[in-house]
Amino acid sequence: MSDETPLVKMRGVKLEGRSDETWNLIINGVDLTLARGEVLGLIGESGAGKSTLGLAAMGYTRDGVRISEGTVEFDGIDLLTASAATKRELLGKRIAYVAQSAAASFNPAHKLMDQHVEGPVQHGVMGRGESEADGIELYRKLRLPNPEEIGFRYPHQVSGGQLQRAMTAMAMSCRPDLIIFDEPTTALDVTTQIEVLASIRDIVEQFNTAAIYITHDLAVVAQMADRIKVLLKGDEVETADTRTMLAAPTQDYTKSLWAVRSFERPRKPDVITGSTPVVSVQNVDAAYGKVPVLYDVSFDMHAGRTVAVVGESGSGKSTTARCITGLLPPTAGQIMLDGEVLPPDYRKRSKDQLRQVQMIYQMADTALNPRMSIGQIIARPVQFYLGLTGGAKRKRVDALLEQIELEPTEYYNRLPSELSGGQKQRIGIARALAAEPKFIICDEVTSALDQLVAEGILRLLAKLQDDLSLTYMFITHDLATVKAISDEVVVMKDGRVVEQGPKDDMFKPPHHAYTDLLLSSVPEMDPDWLTNLLAERGVDNIGDAAVDKM
Repeated sequence: MSDETPLVKMRGVKLEGRSDETWNLIINGVDLTLARGEVLGLIGESGAGKSTLGLAAMGYTRDGVRISEGTVEFDGIDLLTASAATKRELLGKRIAYVAQSAAASFNPAHKLMDQHVEGPVQHGVMGRGESEADGIELYRKLRLPNPEEIGFRYPHQVSGGQLQRAMTAMAMSCRPDLIIFDEPTTALDVTTQIEVLASIRDIVEQFNTAAIYITHDLAVVAQMADRIKVLLKGDEVETADTRTMLAAPTQDYTKSLWAVRSFERPRKPDVITGSTPVVSVQNVDAAYGKVPVLYDVSFDMHAGRTVAVVGESGSGKSTTARCITGLLPPTAGQIMLDGEVLPPDYRKRSKDQLRQVQMIYQMADTALNPRMSIGQIIARPVQFYLGLTGGAKRKRVDALLEQIELEPTEYYNRLPSELSGGQKQRIGIARALAAEPKFIICDEVTSALDQLVAEGILRLLAKLQDDLSLTYMFITHDLATVKAISDEVVVMKDGRVVEQGPKDDMFKPPHHAYTDLLLSSVPEMDPDWLTNLLAERGVDNIGDAAVDKM
């Protein structure tokens, strides 16, 4: 339950973004009120202004953005006129932020724990030793493996899902009055997501913390928010309590967001018996240093088909991809391309072997060079793999931009920072296509995108597969995506394949116990779903027991 007195009050807030020398309106007079202990869900498609409004609630704007009108108050303090010293005292201590891209938010040169304790120590909340002990406890609450040890790793030494949880723990370190959660579970698998959502809910309730929860996942916001505000291109569409919004949205746009993703690939003919796979993973073991991470992994991927590889964070999905690309040579087993054994180390592969296997990355923000134009980014593999230069290179880049449905004259000279999340992901697709490969690894390529944009990316990938006879390995934790695009499914857990087969068979019972756990962990558009699921699994509360018993 929330208190009556508002902690956050925003009135008539307008924000503008700068393009060249012109300021353009991006948030158009939005009001927002938030009480202690209350969670407000902000939803809308990419470009709606969700993150911009969430940051404005902190009195903060990104470079090139300004608050041009309105008021922003936090606990009676006017954040727009407050001194820099006042803001420094508030931010990190009483107001915290959990960013969507943990990989882009952590300093790669410092260990996780060093970054975790910085806030509490600098703000005088607790000393170094106490802060470290509290950090370990928060890591345990958020279901991080080896909580006593993981904080002493560098960011690159943990998975994306683990890094996202470490950032959530860091935001909670000072027990702030307000936390802005900006898509905090997009990098998490469904089982880990449940544990993190339960822990976030518990923290909010225990400490009477107010939260703004920004997400494109409507089923997730249904579990987290007391109220929901819908945005479209900087305008407020409607606001209502969660149950009312779910049961009876009043606006057509909100109803369109509520609609279940409609796209699903038609069933393809069965694989011809005895046909040679494009890529075959055969009895692969792998290790990071002396630590084994893959055990006897085997599966095939045939021409023109999509194999979805699913499993929890740390199950070995991306590690298998690293073995296929030659970035992590297996300690046993082999990778085959068109029936021929690939050298385990990419440095020993021919240029043509490298060309045939390409990758589209999860976080376009960190995968695209921010200092290069879109044209330069796509042109590099065109020149390297195809040897094209001059006018021929430009013509090929333009053709690739057209293939991903972006106008060459409009996008060629833009920087990545000038693109939306969905547009950046399309550039990642074009860069992979530039090599003219047979096989593409799609690593969580829609996890950071809203439902409408994600569907557009899936439709594009399906069209490209049909037009170019591409073979996809689709790494994902989103089972709706698996249903939409896959032909076969491989389920991994703890570095092993526990189940595999055609998509239609995998979604019919009986399932392997772990597959059943994944399927039952997909959030539903029911505000009571998470509470009921925890009760079904024998959890009496949503705090420590939630993460200990799952």
